[in-house]
Amino acid sequence: MKYRAAAIQILASSDKGANLQEAEGWVCRAASEGAELVALPEVFSYRGPGERAAAETIPGPTSRWMRALASELGIHFLAGSILEAVPNETKVYNTSLLFSPEGKLLARYRKIHLFDVQVGDQVCVSESATRMAGQEVVVAQTDLCPMGLTICYDLRFPELFRHLVERGAELIFVPSAFTAVTGKAHWESLLRARAIENQVYIVAPDQCGEAPNSIATHGHTMIVDPWGKVMAEASDGPGLVSADIDLEYLAKVRRELPALSHRRPFLTNGISFQSQK
Repeated sequence: MKYRAAAIQILASSDKGANLQEAEGWVCRAASEGAELVALPEVFSYRGPGERAAAETIPGPTSRWMRALASELGIHFLAGSILEAVPNETKVYNTSLLFSPEGKLLARYRKIHLFDVQVGDQVCVSESATRMAGQEVVVAQTDLCPMGLTICYDLRFPELFRHLVERGAELIFVPSAFTAVTGKAHWESLLRARAIENQVYIVAPDQCGEAPNSIATHGHTMIVDPWGKVMAEASDGPGLVSADIDLEYLAKVRRELPALSHRRPFLTNGISFQSQK
């Protein structure tokens, strides 16, 4: 089986209406060019101060827009992530939603790993100050293939990706707002590593540029195949990339280099350590 996937790259601002309008234009273009699966980046609908005020419940206005667009275009639609409001909580979830071509919500994933870092004087972020961490590993069963959900900083935690593959994922999303500083150093290397070691397709739509009151982001949205080849890559500005997801090729890679079946479970399940003198 083979199908076309598209990943969209935008620069979101604190104007939610403008963000949704731009995203819709790119999604419609991707669908018109034959994409059956379309993915948007992390926090595509809002980037800026006052996250709690900008957050929405699910279902809510933005998720209903996602559902309607997926149904209208007849596509599988990963709406990157939105800020999810939680009743009686001051913090929000960073939540990714996957919709079917019928507009059915197939999966909801709340970002597990929060980006609390200080990289010199260039990057200072504390997501845990305003956001809550999710607790659930999510694989969606779709008509195209099983799809694993992650968000941005999750990319640095290979154990999450291995759990997704153990649960059947053949494609993993990494919608991101990866910083320009860390992206230049690590983005491509990490995406290719996660694809190679798990023998999966990676679809990684990223934000690009610098929005007011926000850190500059890397761009370079990518789709990577199970051999680690970068099949499609965006440049620095808004746009979209697409590539064919070939499940027969994925099966061939796993069959010819069966690393997943060569794993030794004792290394992760109850391993005992012995000092050697």
